[in-house]
Amino acid sequence: MEYITTIIDFILHIDVHLNEMIIQYGTLTYGILFFIIFAETGFVFTPFLPGDSLLFAAGTFAARGSFDVYVLAVLLITAAIAGDNVNYWVGRKLGIKLFDRFNKLLKKEYLEKTQKFYEKHGGKTIILARFFPIIRTFSPFVAGLGKMEYTRFVINDIAGGIIWISVFVFGGYFFGNIPFVQKNFSLVIVVIIVISVIPALSEFIRHKFLKKK
Repeated sequence: MEYITTIIDFILHIDVHLNEMIIQYGTLTYGILFFIIFAETGFVFTPFLPGDSLLFAAGTFAARGSFDVYVLAVLLITAAIAGDNVNYWVGRKLGIKLFDRFNKLLKKEYLEKTQKFYEKHGGKTIILARFFPIIRTFSPFVAGLGKMEYTRFVINDIAGGIIWISVFVFGGYFFGNIPFVQKNFSLVIVVIIVISVIPALSEFIRHKFLKKK
């Protein structure tokens, strides 16, 4: 419980924690941010790491002169794309073994449905998943698991990575230092998280409703 509370506190007060990080580590903060974004997208077991909120906060500090916004954007785009590619290949190489090992929990039919889904909606899914917390961590793994064609995956992944990072980093850069945002930064972070979750939640409810119908 304390672990969860710590994560929530870090996310809600990410501007404070990022400021402390910059003061303590200086230029090395670039590397820390790179690792966090890489881990959130590259390791299927770390979907809890901050993504959207961290990017927005980093953009805000770039506007204050703590980072070069273009260096930051390129670095984090690289991290996001590299992380997704690692996740994709883990799913592609180890996915079947995971299904075989946990066959009581994971049914083979799920794999078949995943393959068909990514064959039909793969490109759009990879791009849109970038904006959904947790889903973006699992999306490349499932794409690899479903044997989505790598060229198709990587083209859409690069596009999604560029759009995702740019929206939040430059969003923070241009809007993060507005007085209202500065005074209500935690509220803004909550709004960002809620907006990110609403589409996935709506889709889940819609499918549940249609299934009962």
